[in-house]
Amino acid sequence: MKATLSRLGVFGYALVALEAIAGTAELGLAQGVEAALPANASAKTYGSGWECDKGYRENVDSCIAVMLPENAYLTDSSYGSGWACQHGYEANQDACDAVALPTNAYLSSGSGGRWLCDRGYRPVGEACETIQVPENGYLTESSRGSGWTCERGYRATTDACIAIVVPEKAYLTATTYDSGWECDRGYREADGACNAIEIPSNGYLSGRSYGPGWECDRGYRMAGANCVAVDMPENAHLDFSGHDWDCNRPYRKRNLACK
Repeated sequence: MKATLSRLGVFGYALVALEAIAGTAELGLAQGVEAALPANASAKTYGSGWECDKGYRENVDSCIAVMLPENAYLTDSSYGSGWACQHGYEANQDACDAVALPTNAYLSSGSGGRWLCDRGYRPVGEACETIQVPENGYLTESSRGSGWTCERGYRATTDACIAIVVPEKAYLTATTYDSGWECDRGYREADGACNAIEIPSNGYLSGRSYGPGWECDRGYRMAGANCVAVDMPENAHLDFSGHDWDCNRPYRKRNLACK
């Protein structure tokens, strides 16, 4: 019993000694890390190493204070200058200069480092000039192009809106290109006019913008300006189009017959 207690005592002393050694090692490691940190720096949250505190920039193995110019603020970025200009100012080397705002302009949203012209004005160099809207025109919201467009029924030239001449049996379209008008249903454009589409017997208006403007009824096929009946041989039927024929099973087409 005494021998057992003696062995347990030795084991306990050994365990205490090991814990003391481990604690000393951890303390030494922590002291070593602290000793490796330069002034105004902190150990990285993830991974190893260190990083400079906000307001300081890394310079070799030290952290130096960021030189903050007037009208600027510190950033959290680990690269670049470490500062950015306040709204309404723009960076100019190591300074923040006020944005020169022309008449009839306003600072853009976000950084405020640039300006935009008020509605009705367009940027020309470093100024905002009035957009000259012609008669029968109105301002657009686009910053590109002329800044204006014409009312419905008018077409834009360089600096004016001219009326679109719509022929008889036609109507205005919403497009700003081509003629600006289209022919009514049943009419087809030719030489600036809308002419009635001539529909043959056994035909009907197709509504398509190409071709003759008409199609033949089922059982008829187009032949020039007419619709003629589909001539089917014995043992045949109209195909899916309704304008030609195919052979009944088990017959096969041989020239103009089903054999």
